[in-house]
Amino acid sequence: MVIKKKYDIIIIGAGVVGTITARELSRYDLDILVIEKGADVCSGTSKANSAIIHAGYAAPMGSLKGELSHRGNKAYLKLCDTLDVPFKRIGSFVAAFDTEQEQTLDALLKNGIDRDIEGIEIITGEEARRLEPGLSDKVRAVLHAPTAGIINPFILTFALYENSRQNAVHYHLGTEVTGITRTKGAVTGVVTASGEYKADFVINAAGVYSDTISEMAGEGGVNLNIVKGEYFVSDIAMGLTTSRIVFPAPSKLSKGILVTPTTDGNILFGPTAHVAESKEDTATTQEGLAEIMEKAPRLFPDINFRGMITQYAGLRAKDKSDDFIIAASKKIKGFINAAGIQSPGLTAAPAIADRLLEIVKEEGLSLKKGETFYPARKGALRIIELSPHEIAAAIKKDPAYGHIVCRCESVSEGEVIDAINEGATTTDGVKFRRRAGSGRCQGGFCGPRVVDILSRELDMPMEAVTKNGGESKILLGRMNKGWHK
Repeated sequence: MVIKKKYDIIIIGAGVVGTITARELSRYDLDILVIEKGADVCSGTSKANSAIIHAGYAAPMGSLKGELSHRGNKAYLKLCDTLDVPFKRIGSFVAAFDTEQEQTLDALLKNGIDRDIEGIEIITGEEARRLEPGLSDKVRAVLHAPTAGIINPFILTFALYENSRQNAVHYHLGTEVTGITRTKGAVTGVVTASGEYKADFVINAAGVYSDTISEMAGEGGVNLNIVKGEYFVSDIAMGLTTSRIVFPAPSKLSKGILVTPTTDGNILFGPTAHVAESKEDTATTQEGLAEIMEKAPRLFPDINFRGMITQYAGLRAKDKSDDFIIAASKKIKGFINAAGIQSPGLTAAPAIADRLLEIVKEEGLSLKKGETFYPARKGALRIIELSPHEIAAAIKKDPAYGHIVCRCESVSEGEVIDAINEGATTTDGVKFRRRAGSGRCQGGFCGPRVVDILSRELDMPMEAVTKNGGESKILLGRMNKGWHK
């Protein structure tokens, strides 16, 4: 086994928790490595959720989920301003249809008041319909939480990745962890197919595989149920509008089928909540989508499901404790779990990172401020957001910004090249960074062009281009030598 460079700390997993923790640690004089199994950052739970920053009233008092989601919500405005990430504090409704559900709203309101959540209140169905005219006339009351918001989780994670790299964090993507080394009850490093990386501290932020990593370390104690949630995504021009996140009153199993806008103007419907068949089970099902079609119209009766342009499924790592596991091992010195990060994990991420920094300091890692830290990151140029004068200036600087690749989302060749320069190596990497392929035709027009640009810019055969790494190849081979020219 080839022994690689020694790091002060290794983080396993490059989702939102792994990347934000790396970014916060990069403030200090440390050598940091993030190892990610996927071909890109944001390859697991972080890319397939409801894209909501919750207000923080739902989790039980005394739980880590409750404490950290409330703290995390408060951090987002400053974080997103600094990193130039789309974030809108649009507020949320929880709808009650009967007396029992109204009692659920009362309990959630008490939680919210006890946590000092600003502006939380119960309003009547009539008041709610004045704010959201499409809401069902059967809704009797709603819990209104104005501090809830929506975010683009892909752009957030990419921004954290870019900013942490700017601050000297190292990333090894497409690298699966196969073992954790330890000596005399202490972590010594991480084993991968490409070699062993030494470190005195390892943070396990591996999402649905965090139980596997904990077992590798000899810690255990993570008992996950993998829950699959399926979603529909509407066309921007579908017709249904909602300016807020709207939930049904929750059950013991889930928050229910919600309806929410996205920062890009689509509407999401979902998620379902069923035990997944495996940790790679991200296929949508006829039964799951039928459930959404049955339940979402209870909130908004006028939903037209012919306006859906795609569907997807994401996995949630739900520990049997029904809470986050964020703690240093009592068995293996230097090993720290950040496991069971289900909803509201995206909301809690800034506070989770703070908690992890406290833990590594308590465990003996010296946190000495580095000489430089660059907190800000400038967001990407998007032709669709520019004025005609700004578009002309961009094209004058680089004519590639004048070549539209994706008609649905008005994405130019220059923007695709920018995405590749930022680290995209797959069509999903381009799609999630710039939305090429996210529109009505779902890549029917721009897909071949994106493959061609990836092939050219990365100097690889077109048939080697993948959707999301591994064997997810877009093309199986060429029909003839010159067909793509």
